[in-house]
Amino acid sequence: MLSVSKRALRVGIPSRRSTSIVSTLRYKSSWSTAVETAARLVTPSSILKDPISLVSHEMSQLAANIGTLIGSGHPTLNRISAYYFESQGKKIRPLLVLLLSRAISEIPLEQRNRIKIDDLDIPEQPVYEGTKSLGAILKEQNGAISPLRILHGINPNIILDPLTKPHETLPEFDSKRGILPKQRRLAEIVEMIHTASLLHDDVIDNSDSRRNRPSGNIAFNNKMAVLAGDFLLGRASVSISRLRNPEVIELLSTSIANLVEGEFMQLKNTVFQPNEDLIEEDTKKIPQPTGAIDTKVHEYSVQAPQSIQGHEITHEQQVDAAFEYYIHKTYLKTAALLSKSSRSAAILSGANEDVIENCYQFGRNVGLCFQMVDDILDYTQTSEALGKPGNADLKLGLATAPILFAWRENPELGELISRKFKQEGDIEIAMEQVQKFNGLVKTQKMAEDYCHKALENLRNVLPESDSRSALEFLTNAILTRSK
Repeated sequence: MLSVSKRALRVGIPSRRSTSIVSTLRYKSSWSTAVETAARLVTPSSILKDPISLVSHEMSQLAANIGTLIGSGHPTLNRISAYYFESQGKKIRPLLVLLLSRAISEIPLEQRNRIKIDDLDIPEQPVYEGTKSLGAILKEQNGAISPLRILHGINPNIILDPLTKPHETLPEFDSKRGILPKQRRLAEIVEMIHTASLLHDDVIDNSDSRRNRPSGNIAFNNKMAVLAGDFLLGRASVSISRLRNPEVIELLSTSIANLVEGEFMQLKNTVFQPNEDLIEEDTKKIPQPTGAIDTKVHEYSVQAPQSIQGHEITHEQQVDAAFEYYIHKTYLKTAALLSKSSRSAAILSGANEDVIENCYQFGRNVGLCFQMVDDILDYTQTSEALGKPGNADLKLGLATAPILFAWRENPELGELISRKFKQEGDIEIAMEQVQKFNGLVKTQKMAEDYCHKALENLRNVLPESDSRSALEFLTNAILTRSK
């Protein structure tokens, strides 16, 4: 079994005292190194003979597996659905799921007794006279509950298709390392959901590139990109349901809703908005509710602070509320999928509540750290280096952590933030103020804090192992990546 040396683990780990973004340049290769090291733990040993294929082979296997789940009866839909899977993205989400699954498998079975662990985990329904059990139906129909003619609305020409592909027997390499079939499928589902969100995001943001090639909305068109994203979510939903675990189904389905809610929070930009009834730069009034349906927000939302006993809220309170809004929006858009997939991996392993909760917090903290580094890179990297448009956040009018830190020091920036940097020269002023008040350095420090919390989550509940070491290495490398 391949181990990660202590010396390797020290590479890419920034000091808590680090206060300069420039220092990350010393570790610019640590992201690639971390991914390659982690990939060794989920790649058959025969592949390791070819170092160049360490990452590409594992990721191409993931894409190939996903390809078997997303086929449709329309060639153009097939083409755009597979478009983003063809290029080499970070694939950090499925990689974390697989490594976490392996790390949890090091916990003795007698300590993983929350649920019964088996290869299928199919809840049986009552069997009445003259009917077949659910297990028998699934066996006959290769994993589907409904007949294929019902699922497709037409008699299929083949028995196996994307809607009914069963959980295959794992390769010997994976089974020896404790990755369960459903955990492997979980990794594929997570990447499908993430990719669907990218297709939608690129339409919303009017992006022109993704992963160093034209974005889906440019290569095809907006309508096709939106429909392909919807299609991927539909196929992901089928795969989610076939995990046959109600708690995991609930978590993953909610993560899809979280992505949408986070996107709506981003449209608003900050918690302060003069008129909730206006959209599109306050040029369009939305219809008023009729009262037939309760449209009140739930308690798990961020609201703007109100004046207290006639005293207006202070600038400091405004900035604090804006940061709270930013953190929650970041959780919904980025960290929710990571946190809930990490929790799901632990649930499928039968781990106890403490392990499950720490896995959830690990995913949450890693996700927040990941996005904050993205927010830094948007200010510091070129479009060519990122593989997508640079300075996109300010151009879209988004107030991320760097500008919020600058706003705390310079209250006058609030006016630029409220008008979403739309006036000529606003973007240049914002970038200058971010540099002047060390907004990037402060955001880096906040990302480091979340990184250290994620490491604590791992060490709280997971025994020492190669997989945990790789997770720690990957978590640290997130801070020092350059794209």
